[in-house]
Amino acid sequence: MDKVKVIEIKKSVFADNDEDAARLRSELKRRGVYLLNLMSSPGSGKTTTLIQTLKRLEGRLRVSVMEADIDSDVDAIKIQEATGVPSIQLHTGGMCHLDAEMTRQGLDNVALSDSDLVILENVGNLVCPAEFDTGAVRNAMILSVPEGHDKPLKYPLMFSVCDLVLVNKTDVMPYFDFDMDKCREYVHMRNPKAVIIPICAKTGEGIDAFADWLVQEVKNWKQQ
Repeated sequence: MDKVKVIEIKKSVFADNDEDAARLRSELKRRGVYLLNLMSSPGSGKTTTLIQTLKRLEGRLRVSVMEADIDSDVDAIKIQEATGVPSIQLHTGGMCHLDAEMTRQGLDNVALSDSDLVILENVGNLVCPAEFDTGAVRNAMILSVPEGHDKPLKYPLMFSVCDLVLVNKTDVMPYFDFDMDKCREYVHMRNPKAVIIPICAKTGEGIDAFADWLVQEVKNWKQQ
């Protein structure tokens, strides 16, 4: 009996997306726009972190924000009202991630000529978003203390593709069994070059370091 024929659909989907992402990255480079893809699980504090960060970037970088969710426009409204930074909401139609083409559609509605940096807040999920290149220059993610320091072991791809890991909610570390040293060890098991910045979006601790990282990233990228 002949073997069942296996069609590698997944491979072609990812290959096509990678090509789209590379083209998008080149286009953004020509226009001088740096795209950051920010990922995390729901409730990690992405939006609060963004609000604190955007306030510290005022006068240093021209920033636009794209908020991706399955539904609602709560986060985009919250960011715009709190910071005045132009923000748009992307609805994914039930999909748990953004790919390069979806990102491009969002960017078509952003004033790129007035932006040095566009921050894409991806759908809250530690699995699907890590699988798709959005065309961003860098990937960043937020790991919150209540999630545990072992998440890099459980979600290896997410931590492998991220250039920066923000460890949020450090103010509650005394109440959780969270080991920062172990967290660093596990993250660097997945990505030895990953930058790790402990933060507390509620108090603002560590946010200056994140803002400085962004400013330096954009500066270095524009000089390449």
